[in-house]
Amino acid sequence: MTDEDMNNSILASPLAALRAELARHDTPAGVEQELMQAFAHTFPPRRRWYQRLHEPRFGIAGSLASVALVVLVFTLSPGGVPVDGAAALPQAAGTLAQASRDDRAFIALDSLERIQREPAPRLVQTQVPRTTLAPLGVAITPENAGDSVKAEMLVSADGEPLALRLTSLDDETRGAP
Repeated sequence: MTDEDMNNSILASPLAALRAELARHDTPAGVEQELMQAFAHTFPPRRRWYQRLHEPRFGIAGSLASVALVVLVFTLSPGGVPVDGAAALPQAAGTLAQASRDDRAFIALDSLERIQREPAPRLVQTQVPRTTLAPLGVAITPENAGDSVKAEMLVSADGEPLALRLTSLDDETRGAP
């Protein structure tokens, strides 16, 4: 016999007597409800911190703060979104692009916002393997796959390429030497 079975057999008769005694008592119908109301009045339920945020004053304050934030963002944002990539370049990049002999467009390798934020971009002339230009739509044949193409790159101050302009590829397509 386990300890639990022994405890159940010892407690069985006192509990049966207690049940019988409680069954003889007849309490009025509204006593339990009155006791529960008195208990709720004496010990009100505690509201947690996140339940207090639903009060109207916090809702109004949150609405006003979000409206103020939206107005602030629109006030501090720069002008409209530029339509072409040349207008999106910063002044330093614009002067570098104007200083170049060719009037060809740059291919953005990074976002226009990142290019605009760059304080002092540099224009670097380089040779780019033709095979690396395939994702940009440059045609590659078995004859010219090993060739390289002259290009100008707009590079950030930390050396990260921002934009690319192909120079010798356009000369080849025009028939220039």
